[in-house]
Parts: sequence; structure tokens; C-alpha cells
Amino acid sequence: MTHIRKAVFPVAGMGTRFLPATKSIPKEMLPLVDRPLIQYAVDEARAAGIEEFIFVTAAGKGALEDYFDTAAALEQRLTASGKTDALAALAGTRMPEGALSFVRQNAPKGLGHAVRLAQRLVGNEPFAVLLPDDVIRAPQGALSQMVAAHADNRGHMVATMQVPRAKTSSYGILDIAHETGRIAHARGLVEKPSPETAPSTDAIIGRYILEPSVFERLSNLGPGAGGELQLTDAICADLASVGVSGYRFEGERFDCGSIQGFVQATAAFALDRPELRAELTTFLADRTKPLRAVA
Repeated sequence: MTHIRKAVFPVAGMGTRFLPATKSIPKEMLPLVDRPLIQYAVDEARAAGIEEFIFVTAAGKGALEDYFDTAAALEQRLTASGKTDALAALAGTRMPEGALSFVRQNAPKGLGHAVRLAQRLVGNEPFAVLLPDDVIRAPQGALSQMVAAHADNRGHMVATMQVPRAKTSSYGILDIAHETGRIAHARGLVEKPSPETAPSTDAIIGRYILEPSVFERLSNLGPGAGGELQLTDAICADLASVGVSGYRFEGERFDCGSIQGFVQATAAFALDRPELRAELTTFLADRTKPLRAVA
């Protein structure tokens, strides 16, 4: 039993970087090897003890709801055909009745706005936020690591990783007061600072554990960077009240919101599969051999 029971999944984005594929398929349903992106996030949440899953969606995202529903006709056909392996592969897509909730975000007003829409379903308890674009390959799920750390370090907690200083302008960055092991206690958060002004190179990525007080902060915020309601602004506004810490998780993060990151994640997760590794290794080695000079 964990003290973090609910998780919010903001999945209302249009996925324009993956057009034309995302013209009719939600980005979160793009397959990474043989599971869609959303499955990786949900599996990570389940491993951390999450019991209630709140999806903040938009128009055209009905496939997400269908995916986690029971496919009775398909399962009957697989059972009748004796395809037990295929039937077992569907197990991860089944969710207990009442475990999933869906909230519609009618306009793209930012991550903070998406999280605020989940307030009624979250209630007055700490909760997790997972961004499915950030896929984390780790021996123990990043959220499980954070839940364990949060039990002894309450307040808002964000997942962080080191980035090159030249790339700080692409992330929210922690301003660190002091450190304890993997935990960096923050005096502030800065949204997308220039490399010259960034207070550190600890970048915030898409895993959060938030206290319910963040909802009040979000309600009182005006638009931030990009004219959107920024979640980092609300967390920063709560700094003096509940405290904020960064958790430097163990694992490798892939930005699957970009084509480059998605391709890299596909290769990494495929290489982890014993039945795929040998042939893929040979294929990649052959494809990446230096071209021989023509005599």
C-alpha cells in the first residue's frame, strides 16, 4: 500500500512532430517495439502502486480509452484458436473497473491547465503526474524510486536529470539550495533559462509527485512562458509552503516526443529483448559500417 494512489496522465497534445502518422492515431498510441507509449507510462505507474489513473485527453483521443477496455470478441477468438501467447500479451491492457477516468481539455492551455482539470478526481491527497513522452528505461521504475523517496521527503517532488548546459533553455531547471544523496532540495525553479543564467544543469523531466496544494496555486496563476499555464510556476509558488525537491532517478530517459528520441528508444528497448537482440545487433553493425573508399 502506497501513500500515492492516483496518477494524472496529460495526453491532450496533438503530436504534430509525428505527422502524418498522428493524423488519425494519438501520439501516445505509437508503438515502441510492441507496446504503445502510453503502456510504458501506465506500467510504470502500476509498479509504483498507483490504483487510479486519470487521463486528461482531447478530441480524437478515443483510441486511448478503447485500448484499456476489454476486447471481449478478440479474446474469445484467441481463446478459441488456442493462441495463449497472444492472449497473455493483452493482460497489461486490462484495467480494473473504475480505475480509469477521462477528463477533456478543450484547448491547449499548458501542462498546468491540464493538471488543474484533474482536481476534482484527485481530491485532497498527494498524487503523481506522468508525461508519456518521457520514457524511462530503468531497473526500477522512476516513479517507484520517487514514491519511496517521497515517503521520507514530503512536499512537491520532481524527477531530474543532468543535461548539457547548452540545452538548459529546453527544460525547467532546479535552483539548488543543498543536496542529500539523490535528492536536491530546491530554492526555486526556472523555466527554460538561457545557458548563461541557468542556476544548475538539473533538468526537470516528466515525472512529478505533487501535494494537493498545487491546485490552489494553479487556480491563482496567470499565463506564463508561451502564454500557457505552467506547472513549474505553480510548484515554485508553493516553495515556501510545502517545499520542493528534485529526485535524480536511476535510469535512462528517452524523449519520445521527438522522432530522434523515439527511434533511439525503439533501438534500446528492442536490444533488451533476447529474441530480438542478436539479429538487430548484426543489422545495426552492418548498417553503420564505414563506407569503404573506392579504389
